[in-house]
Amino acid sequence: MTRLTSTPRRLPRRRVSFLVAAAAGLLLASSPSWAVTVTSCDRQVTIERPPQRAVSHDISLTAMLLELGLKARMVGYSGVSAWKTPAPELQADLDDLPELAPRYPSLENLLDADADFFFAGWNYGMRVGGEVTPASLARFGIPVYELSESCAHVMPNRVASLDDVYGDLRNLGRIFAVEARAEGLVQGMQARVAAVQARLGEQPQRPRVFVYDSGEDVPFSAGRLGMPQSLIDAAGGRNVMDGVAGNWMQVGWEAVVEQDPQWILIVDYGERSAAQKRDFLMQHPALQSVSAIRQQHFVVLPYLAVTPSLDNAAAIETLAAALHPEAFAP
Repeated sequence: MTRLTSTPRRLPRRRVSFLVAAAAGLLLASSPSWAVTVTSCDRQVTIERPPQRAVSHDISLTAMLLELGLKARMVGYSGVSAWKTPAPELQADLDDLPELAPRYPSLENLLDADADFFFAGWNYGMRVGGEVTPASLARFGIPVYELSESCAHVMPNRVASLDDVYGDLRNLGRIFAVEARAEGLVQGMQARVAAVQARLGEQPQRPRVFVYDSGEDVPFSAGRLGMPQSLIDAAGGRNVMDGVAGNWMQVGWEAVVEQDPQWILIVDYGERSAAQKRDFLMQHPALQSVSAIRQQHFVVLPYLAVTPSLDNAAAIETLAAALHPEAFAP
């Protein structure tokens, strides 16, 4: 038997927010009139009650739900351990949440978890024509909200932007009935981006940037439809692959040499470390004439910062300071 004391125990602030969010969700769930409709890619999705058993895919989408204070309403996540190593503070949040699948989740994974909501995206946990899609999950009463950046896979030539991140946060705020929390996060991001823009002013030059995700025989990079395009633009640079109507895709080394990037943005994740990726690029015979290689101009950002997330603001700050150091000098 547990013995009670007269001194109440103070719960950590994060835990209190989880309890409050869960209680609010339960109250709303008991109201027969509560329902919200949001736009998800090219669909209208109606959520009948705030989710209580949500699942997210990928580290960036999972981090969004955690920042919204929704851990108490999650039953798991997928698609992290096979590809990414979370920062220690994020890993601490994940430690008592089960990973349903290290890579893409199966329909059985989601049904076994009794999920009532799936936050994912195209090539972020779902594939066109695959087993797990909004249509396949709808048969089991599991609504799906799609990451807006991923909509380019089902909506040709759709360009990703920071507004997608803001919109996703606000839509998730409506879905989970935490609108005030979501709006606070959006305004915090917007203020940081605006501060960068104020420091940059009108820059006469926009340094050329190549995004290097991975790949040796053929590099994997980001075209004008992906989030890095928006981040580089906001940081006062130009994505050298902005002529490619793609999101994340393979390009040729010849195209990289032809564009002669002045900076290379290395995405830090995967089996190879950022240092190993840098060494590979520095030693690549075909790249020796490239300005970024000759000047050793590299920027390293974690996966979480270059995919849609709250860390996009930090990515813009880091990139802008590297591309335009004179604007950020003390």
